[in-house]
Amino acid sequence: MKLAPLLLLPMLLAACSEPPPPAAAPRLVRTLKVGAGDTATDGAQRSYSGEVRARIETTLGFRIAGKIVERRVDAGMAVKAGQVLARLDPIDAGLQVTQAEAQRELAAAELARYKDLKAKNFISASALDARETAFKAAEAQAQLSKNQAAYTTLVADRNGVIGQVLAEPGQVVSVGQPVFRLAPDGEREVAIAIPEGEVSAFKLGQAAEVSFWATQGATGKPLAGRLREISPVADPVTRTYAARVSLKDADPLLPLGLTATVRFPTGAPGATRLVVPLTAIFQQGNQPAVWKIGAGDTVTLQAVTVAAFTDSGAVVVAGLTGGEQIVAAGVNLLTAGEKVRVSPQATRQ
Repeated sequence: MKLAPLLLLPMLLAACSEPPPPAAAPRLVRTLKVGAGDTATDGAQRSYSGEVRARIETTLGFRIAGKIVERRVDAGMAVKAGQVLARLDPIDAGLQVTQAEAQRELAAAELARYKDLKAKNFISASALDARETAFKAAEAQAQLSKNQAAYTTLVADRNGVIGQVLAEPGQVVSVGQPVFRLAPDGEREVAIAIPEGEVSAFKLGQAAEVSFWATQGATGKPLAGRLREISPVADPVTRTYAARVSLKDADPLLPLGLTATVRFPTGAPGATRLVVPLTAIFQQGNQPAVWKIGAGDTVTLQAVTVAAFTDSGAVVVAGLTGGEQIVAAGVNLLTAGEKVRVSPQATRQ
């Protein structure tokens, strides 16, 4: 009878023990297919949008201060050399001319009287010299006043197109204050902006190919160009570097502001660079890598070579050939050989 409790003890212990926990479900990951959609770009060239600009742009302003009373041209108008663009109120300048002319006539009359007195030896030669000097000064002042009166009219100094109007009638402007921006007829070029992450790859004189949106689908062929200038200072707002591409055999009357696409060769023909999201890069010390989905949905670490980190992603030039399925996010949570579940809404670019 004493053996009964001993026989029941194992049964009671078995009944009180908890069942083993279920195996953890594989981690759910978001993936993408390398080389599809936005992850593949043409590495043989870089493309940038720009607009046609004049190589030299002149700022026009009055040579005297005054109130603008007339503006004869608008932005976008073609003008000829000598054409009147705007006028200042001429009243004050006219009064100055009248005053200067009166002073000159008075000086001339004084000089004539002093010459008669000198002929009669009533005055010294030095007194006559003083009057001659006063007359020359008055004559110069009169001529200067006439010139100042002419400066109330602003004229174009060369043929071109008014790119911008910077002042309006009724406005009082100072000497040299910009009133118009003139783009003279002549050499045309394309202005572009280069991101700070790519500017180091460019050199002055680098060949380029320029095409225009307005001629797409037409018979117009792309124009050859050269990188003429890169600003040494980044724009404080956009953080890009302004650059100018000169055009070869371009029409000197090519419309300003025309939208252009500039392409720069950067590699061997047919070469392709792969762009993956920055969130897909797993950093092992100084070696970047990606998690590649293998057989059985297990992940393996694949080392890659990144040429540049840009706003659109990491530019991979070695380690991936295209077609691989990689983890797009959460790369720091994975371990080699781990089995994962691919999200049914995974981004496959």
